[in-house]
Amino acid sequence: MCVCGRPTLFTNCLGPVHNRPMFLKCNTRKKDGKIHRYWSINESQRTSKGTVVQRQVLYLGEINSSQQEAWRKTIDVLDGKGEPKGQMALFPEDGPAPLDEGVVQVRLDQLSLQRPRQFGGCWLVDQLWNLLGLNDFWEEKLPPSQKGTHWHHVLQTLVSYTLLKGGSEWHLHRHWFGTSAMGDLLNEDADLVQKDKLYRCLDKLTEHKDAMFQFLKKRWKAMFGASYDILLYDLTSTYFESDPPDEGKRTYGYSRDHRGDCTQVVIALIVTPEGFPLTYEVMPGNTADSKTLKGFLEKIQTLYGKAKRTWIMDRGIPTEPVLTQMRKEGVSYLVGTPKGRLTKLEASFLDKDWEQAREDVEVKLHRDGDELYILVKSERRVCKEQAMRRRRLKKYWKRLVALSQMKISRNELLMKVGAARQEAGKAAYLVKVHLPGVEEPINASTFRFEINKPKMRACRRKEGKYLLRSNLVGEDPVAMWNQYLQLTEIEQAFKELKCDLAIRPVFHSKESRIEAHIFVAFQAYCLNVTLKNLLRRKAAGLTPKAVLEKMSTIQMVDVHLPTTDGRTIVLPRYTKPEKDHELLLGMLGMSLPQQPNPRLLEKTEGEEAPKKDPAVSEFLRSHGFGMRETKPKKATYGRKRILKCRGDLHPSNPIFSRPCPIRPP
Repeated sequence: MCVCGRPTLFTNCLGPVHNRPMFLKCNTRKKDGKIHRYWSINESQRTSKGTVVQRQVLYLGEINSSQQEAWRKTIDVLDGKGEPKGQMALFPEDGPAPLDEGVVQVRLDQLSLQRPRQFGGCWLVDQLWNLLGLNDFWEEKLPPSQKGTHWHHVLQTLVSYTLLKGGSEWHLHRHWFGTSAMGDLLNEDADLVQKDKLYRCLDKLTEHKDAMFQFLKKRWKAMFGASYDILLYDLTSTYFESDPPDEGKRTYGYSRDHRGDCTQVVIALIVTPEGFPLTYEVMPGNTADSKTLKGFLEKIQTLYGKAKRTWIMDRGIPTEPVLTQMRKEGVSYLVGTPKGRLTKLEASFLDKDWEQAREDVEVKLHRDGDELYILVKSERRVCKEQAMRRRRLKKYWKRLVALSQMKISRNELLMKVGAARQEAGKAAYLVKVHLPGVEEPINASTFRFEINKPKMRACRRKEGKYLLRSNLVGEDPVAMWNQYLQLTEIEQAFKELKCDLAIRPVFHSKESRIEAHIFVAFQAYCLNVTLKNLLRRKAAGLTPKAVLEKMSTIQMVDVHLPTTDGRTIVLPRYTKPEKDHELLLGMLGMSLPQQPNPRLLEKTEGEEAPKKDPAVSEFLRSHGFGMRETKPKKATYGRKRILKCRGDLHPSNPIFSRPCPIRPP
């Protein structure tokens, strides 16, 4: 051990977090006639020049070296249950210590680091949760149970897990909670995330969905001045790799994930241009896009009243009767239009002049009664659509040439041509194919193909152009085109929900829990979009995912300091933030909390190894379970794991201190 600033080698490390050599270091400082000793855990790093530098990982604080009462530094200590224990003064074992009450000598040479866990990301999500006021909202909606279960803490853990990791509730129960600092932040233990509690919490959520979105609408307006005059509406789908049920919303339908072989549900979402969700709805998987808009118009008016709003949608969602009804009710809209309407109105735009909207984008305007049509031409889109057409057309033409050289029957030729047409898509309509008759042989005269020049000219004329439709007659067409581009925000929302937040409820079979799982994912998205708008103001260019990943590198460990009287002082400490962390926190206007208070584990605390029940042992042998004798362990400070066999044994009947590694047949 060192007392004069020389480092002592420390063999324990932070598991997968740090793989560099770490050691316990003492720094001395003389002030006001007293020598202060400050202890920290450092790691060594070798630079490209070959020199070794030291970086502080954990700061442990001061341990007393003077017996004078006025110079003693004390710490507040909690007992093993988290209750206040009082104040204690720590002294090293190698020096003298006063024989006063509350003075403890610690064995620094036996210091160890245990339970490395992720802290920074959990803390940031907790800050966002409280910033939105969701803790108060859900504490009122989900009161504690009679057994003391804090359901709002269970929900917060579910949302934090979805935002940081994403996956099943079973993975949260078995692995993630133990490797995170959520228990430290919420002052809860592993009993909070028992799998049955997680599922029962899901059963309590969906009835409060509308109330939560109304609450968040007010919070976002107060925090960011969010405006709800423009609403973006779109749909997506998420699939299940399971057999379809006899009834419910899981059905086959058009899959936007290109998984038509799987059952799915359709999710309709309304967001603002800043990405703030207003509401969403889970629909059957075979719901047509055109049948959803009318119900959502009524729902938004019921929840938020009638107001001047502009609905922006892609083509395929609105129908002519719905648009007629919107015009009668004075609801504004800006929607995409199928290219078939562009063919009908193409002559009406010939005498109109192009207006420059951007460097490579031009627009034309045509008014038809109480509606306005905007023709948009994009040079980049022209190049993109030309490349797609040429690639498919070239592949289709090459396949037809190969078929003309094959010696096959007419039926085989028809099947192969049909497969080639399906693969070519719309490019197949640009080729005129002459097929042989029933009794005709297959040769160059009976099976021939050529480019359909009129269709090719019409296709090239429409490439890079699309038509918008609106009842905002007096608006600037350039401004309306810029508004239509905001549909990319809802596409980004769907991307984050599917990729980052794992919205796919593949681990549930009950319809109510499927919707609850999606609701939890949307709450995680609400935290994500809140962080995105905070960064947009103060750190433009950074994404929420990058910030959460960076903050997640701040770890928390338990520093165990054995005392000379057989007890153990546990110091929960998070690692020292790096410069990147400090810069991020400064931009967000946040600061990390103080280090948690230490805990004192008495030497009598812990569980004795449970004795084996002869009846249970005989039960295991009769059911084919392998067993081996294990020596009883000494008292420890951790919770014992309990072996459960096929669900026949009650959890209150432990078998061994550790489960038998032999699996049941």
